[in-house]
Parts: sequence; structure tokens; C-alpha cells
Amino acid sequence: MTLSTSPIAHPIEFPEPTPVRVNGVELEVFEAGRQNAGKPIVLCHGWPELAFSWRHQVPALVAAGYHVIAPNQRGYGNSSRPSEVTDYDIEHLSGDLVALLDHYGYEDATFVGHDWGAFVVWGLTLLHPNRVNRVINLSLPYQERGEKPWIEFMEEVLGGDFYFVHFNRQPGVADAVLDENTARFLRNLYRKNEPPMAPQPGMAFMNLARADTPLGEPLMSDRELAVFVSAFEASGFTGGINWYRNLDRNWRLLADVDPIIHQPALMIYGDRDAVARSERLTEFVPNVEVANLDAGHWIQEERPEETSRVMLEWLERQDAS
Repeated sequence: MTLSTSPIAHPIEFPEPTPVRVNGVELEVFEAGRQNAGKPIVLCHGWPELAFSWRHQVPALVAAGYHVIAPNQRGYGNSSRPSEVTDYDIEHLSGDLVALLDHYGYEDATFVGHDWGAFVVWGLTLLHPNRVNRVINLSLPYQERGEKPWIEFMEEVLGGDFYFVHFNRQPGVADAVLDENTARFLRNLYRKNEPPMAPQPGMAFMNLARADTPLGEPLMSDRELAVFVSAFEASGFTGGINWYRNLDRNWRLLADVDPIIHQPALMIYGDRDAVARSERLTEFVPNVEVANLDAGHWIQEERPEETSRVMLEWLERQDAS
């Protein structure tokens, strides 16, 4: 790995980005450990994050013998940002990851996801089960499909101001507020305590973008935060928010697939994360192991060493079984 030469210098060692053309888009990919060819592991960030969110895990995984592939997914960083909302549905997002495997010459890989990245990894595993050999997801457990589309259900239960619903029903409004207050929003969002992802009614993220006084201890240094601020000031937030705008479309796209995750899986929860845990996880992911860390929502950044250790110990057990 080499230090990045981007205008905002990465505060820790991180791979240089490589543009990779796949699935009709260009992804900005951060790759390390190519000498470990044959043991690929793909790291999928959430919202509003970047591949840089995995900065603490990359060197640990490389040292353990893995070929690490961490893309800025479509809509993020210097990756493509298509204008059509439907270009961000689960078929396109999972298709990007499948094409990334093809690019590197792999039949399958271990996939790791956090937050929205976890949703994509669960969906990828359902749609392309032969391309996924193991699953590690953080924060967001498997989401049952249910009888009603997800946004429709949330609107009935949580109301129109709930941010998932607001993003869908009032397109462009939240995007503009976050774009106008990027640095303040990300500074207020990335905190260790009082998790800002709490599923409460109201336009929580827009409130964070306007708040003068952040709550809780900062999650990262000013130099680390600057990497995220610089990226989102350049890209805006619409690409990532468009992932939310495809939830009901995804519900329909997943209608006819086998809903069971058959691969070995590790689910890592943060004890202080407000994202709801699954009460029926083992019904849909029968080969799952659950780990709990003393963390809020940003698990791999708040508890980097513990996250890496839990991941690597589980992977080692899987290799030995």
C-alpha cells in the first residue's frame, strides 16, 4: 500500500484509487494485497460513507492473507453518479460487485458490508448466490421482505417525516439541505455517543445538517473527517440518497428469489447502535454467527481493532471447518 496523493491527504496509510470500468459505470476502487490473489474480500461501505471507512481493516486483512477490494460504490466519491434514480436499485448495485469480481478474475469472494453496504451484500447474496462464499455484515441485519413494500410500510408506521419516507416522497429537498451544509452535517453525524441514526420520526439528517452543537465524542480526527467532507462536497449526496429511493423497487425485484441466505455469515452488532436488530435472523440466515461490540452505529471506525479481530477470528474458524 502507498500513501494517497489526492488533494486531501489520507491521514493513515491507504491504497491509491484505481478507476475500474464495470457494468456500465466507472468505480473508484481501492485495492491492497494483490500478492494474496486467490483470497478476495470485498468491502462495501454504507451511507454516507466511502471505501475510506474501512481504512482500519484493510491492513489487517492484507496481513492475514486477503486480497482486499474496497470500491467507492456508484454515487460516491469519484465513482460514476448516474442521473436516473432507478440506476441505483439492487440489481445495478449488486451487478457492479459481480462485474468487479469478473474484472479481477474471481468466481466468488467474501463480501463485507456496513449499513447500506450490508443491505447490498444481503441482496447480492440472494440475487447472485454463486458469487458469494461468505458474508460479514455490520449494523444492518437481514431485512425481511414482508407483505408491503418497505417505504409504504414505514410511511404507515412512522409517518411522512421519517427520513426514509421523506427522501422518497420529497425528492431533492434533503439533498439540497445536505449539500449546502456538508461539513456541518458530517461533523455532527460522525459521533460515538447518542447515535444519530436513531429511527425516530422526523427529518433527522436535515436537523443534523442545521445543528450548531454536535452531540457526543467525535468519531474521527479532523484530518480523517476532511477526507469525507472533501468527497461529499465534490459529489453531493443525491447518488447515495437514490439508494433509499429504490427501496420499494428493490422489494419488487426480490419477490421471486429464494429468501434464505445459505452461506456462512457473521453479523456484527453495535450495542449502542439504534438500528433495530433482527428477532428472526436465524430463520433467514441459518448459518449465522452473531457478535456484539461496545459501539454505536459506526462500528468498524469506533472499534477498529475489535472489529478486525472478530472478523479475522471468524474467517479463520471458517477456513478450519
